[in-house]
Amino acid sequence: MRIHGFHQLYQHRLALSTRPFAARGAKIDRCPYCRVEKRVCLCPYQPNIDTNIAVLLLLSDNEVFKPSNTGRLIADTVKETFVYQWSRTNPQPDMLSLLNHPDYFPVLVFPAENEQAQARTIEPSQLSVDGRKPLLIFIDGSWREAKRIVRKSAYLASLPMISVHPTTLSEYVMRKSDNEQHLATAEVAALVFDSVGEHLGAKTLHFWFEAFKESYMMGKSRMAHDAERPALQRYLTLEAH
Repeated sequence: MRIHGFHQLYQHRLALSTRPFAARGAKIDRCPYCRVEKRVCLCPYQPNIDTNIAVLLLLSDNEVFKPSNTGRLIADTVKETFVYQWSRTNPQPDMLSLLNHPDYFPVLVFPAENEQAQARTIEPSQLSVDGRKPLLIFIDGSWREAKRIVRKSAYLASLPMISVHPTTLSEYVMRKSDNEQHLATAEVAALVFDSVGEHLGAKTLHFWFEAFKESYMMGKSRMAHDAERPALQRYLTLEAH
């Protein structure tokens, strides 16, 4: 299994914590990496594909501790994923340097909800016009937290944007938003990957998300589940090809 930036941030925040994070299902014996119950651990099946994109995940305060988080699935799928804890007053210098690195084309993935944001919106085909690698920036947190992060982060204000308009309702059953059109971070990423031509990455992330959702619910619910784990089997069939 590949240890990535999300795992490292989780361990760092855990070391700094003075008390446990009391999320729902805190009594479940979870794998510290994939965060599902240990008996259905997904770590041996982590994706191992190559992509032509990079990702920057910017996490709200306690998002890294939430076992239902799906941003880690993006880091599982895209090997070149950078993960940072958001801070309003002290953004990390290496993150700011990354946003200005000549090898990357940073673009914020966020709904364009007003005219100013719409003016910054670009088409996916514009991402690779100058040879730089697309650096897709996802805000990982609740919808309310994500809006605050975008509003309070001056270093994001001038970046071009890709605006996602989902055509299907979210399948995210672990942590429902009040608005069913607010997708899980992994669902948004899969849509964006497909739109920028990363079709294998999009398909892998979609099926990996489905396998995670299935395994997460097996640990959380006392209801009967299919022991053959069909979502995991569909993902493994994709990986085999």
